[in-house]
Amino acid sequence: MSAPAHPVDEKLPAAKMATTGLQHVAAMYAGVVAPPLIIGAAIGLSGTELTFLTGACLFTAGLATFLQTIGIWKIGARLPFVNGVTFAGVAPMTAIVASTEDKSDALPVIFGAVIVAGVLGFIAAPFFSKAVRFFPPVVTGTVITLIGVSLLPVAFGWAQGPDPAADDYGSTTYLGLAAATLVIVLLLRRFTRGFVKQVAVLLGLVVGTLIAIPFGATDFGPVADADVIGFPTPFHFGAPQFQVAAIVSMCVVMVVSMTESTADMLALGEIVERPADEKTIAAGLRADTLGSALSPLFNGFMCSAFAQNIGLVAMTRIRSRYVVATGGGFLVLMGLCPVAASLIAVVPRPVLGGAGVVLFGSVAASGIQTLVRAGLEKDNNVLIVAVSLAVGIIPITAPEFYHAFPETARIVLDSGISTGCVAAVVLNLLFNHLGRSRQADDDVTAPMEPVHQPIT
Repeated sequence: MSAPAHPVDEKLPAAKMATTGLQHVAAMYAGVVAPPLIIGAAIGLSGTELTFLTGACLFTAGLATFLQTIGIWKIGARLPFVNGVTFAGVAPMTAIVASTEDKSDALPVIFGAVIVAGVLGFIAAPFFSKAVRFFPPVVTGTVITLIGVSLLPVAFGWAQGPDPAADDYGSTTYLGLAAATLVIVLLLRRFTRGFVKQVAVLLGLVVGTLIAIPFGATDFGPVADADVIGFPTPFHFGAPQFQVAAIVSMCVVMVVSMTESTADMLALGEIVERPADEKTIAAGLRADTLGSALSPLFNGFMCSAFAQNIGLVAMTRIRSRYVVATGGGFLVLMGLCPVAASLIAVVPRPVLGGAGVVLFGSVAASGIQTLVRAGLEKDNNVLIVAVSLAVGIIPITAPEFYHAFPETARIVLDSGISTGCVAAVVLNLLFNHLGRSRQADDDVTAPMEPVHQPIT
């Protein structure tokens, strides 16, 4: 008689597989669609094009999730691990958009950089799995905090309205809609529990959109123009372009993404009682990086772990990787149904802004949670965090600080996440590794705590 399957490899009844898979989709949906909304708005895409980009990101998130959960060869952690568009790449991609004179070239430049970063990451995966000691919580916590802080100005811009040149930009109506959405999300998080609490941001977007209808702030045009069935045509926005500065910027993001995924795999392995060893981490990183390299083919962005789904696994105690794979199937179907993807384009910018305060602020809060466990009682770690945060905040507080530098250099320098990450890694090596004994290194490079994506 064969031994029972480990809960991770268990296949549940079809109905339960479907409902629990949908729950995973609901928990991460807002996090997947936010990056294409930010980048699409920065480029100035039309509602139809924005719907296409959103659907492409849903489709590629599903493919990346398949790679992680089902796996092929030495690719995939084979854990209940959800993948989707990483927030870490949003600020650098926005910087690439800002530095691109012809906005129609912005997405091809981003896609080219993501492809190169993905391929290099795939090659580096087995080596990176051995080098995680150089990315302790003091580094990851600093970077995650910077991700949230860098994205908050986007939420504040959304809250003021869709068009900065319009007379009603920043009007009390728009700010009121943003505030109402924020209050709804907070009330749902405070007074509900279970599944409803998990999807509080998504419900806040729905209710906020309904409130906006009487004020004429909701446009249903994207839904009316969307097809029921569609496919993310390869390289819809143009063939990828390869620019060195953009590639360097996205390679830095890839390092951050691989660090986050490693931390999440370590945490998830403990939760499902199948500890993630070096082999599992390497396989999981291969899935992340291969998914990222393939994503631009279908007009998607860099993929990484969604840690809120790890919390969902811990809460429900449903540990089957096939449940998450089912969720990946739903993501693919949504990506093939433009009408479903177009629904997010209906949400008014002020409503997105109100939800974004929670969404992006929770990223910064997660970084702070990691820093709390990063040994800040040590003066060296305090210095690492202080200087790295200062360097990373420069582009936010002083946007023209690097105005004298070449445009290619500014793609990297104008991303606080990229510069802050580099500063944190270098300073950590200087203060906590160079010239120290192995025992001292072990004291400051304790196992990483799980990294968290935004609350959804």
